[in-house]
Amino acid sequence: MQTGLDKGSHGKTIDFGEQVEVFQRQLELAKELEKPVSVHCVRAFGDLLEILKHTGPFPAGVLLHSYLGSAEMVPGLANLGCYFSLSGFLTGMKSSKAKKMLKAIPLDRILLETDAPDAVPKLDNVSLVTVPVDTSDADAEKSHSDSTSQAAMPSKESLNHPANIHIVLKYVASLLEMPEAELAEASYRNATKLFSYPGSKVHPEAETA
Repeated sequence: MQTGLDKGSHGKTIDFGEQVEVFQRQLELAKELEKPVSVHCVRAFGDLLEILKHTGPFPAGVLLHSYLGSAEMVPGLANLGCYFSLSGFLTGMKSSKAKKMLKAIPLDRILLETDAPDAVPKLDNVSLVTVPVDTSDADAEKSHSDSTSQAAMPSKESLNHPANIHIVLKYVASLLEMPEAELAEASYRNATKLFSYPGSKVHPEAETA
């Protein structure tokens, strides 16, 4: 399941106290069910860390979706069982800041994602796969454009596509100064570990069922 905290333009429409209350309940449910939880966090990483400290640790793991927090917060979050998933939004962060943050993440906690249809990577000289937006559908246009102001914004003419994962891989590997194949293998290994909970399709028991 995905839950989280949002102090961005979209999240401001929902009382933050209510967000916290629901978030805590969902974290407790994830612990009770012994399943990982995917967390969406916009401009609320300080609050997130304090809540996770109060509710955690999380042996089944916490996936920090499209992580854009600071390098300084990484150790505390990692100690609580967090994994750091990186998307095209990272390309909107100043490269020196992004590199510092990435270097702070343990290799066994890095994940990669596209966050499609959002988070179109904002890089020059790359070959992107995009999906045209049907501008006659106001809801679809709002959905793809309403995202965190901390990061790169998709253009109004296109949506992101899962095929762009190779661009995220290449960018993160370049900042970490490591081979793309090594990072791809680490991300795959980490994702398999995180999602191999009992009952999941990647759990060892599922292969023999």
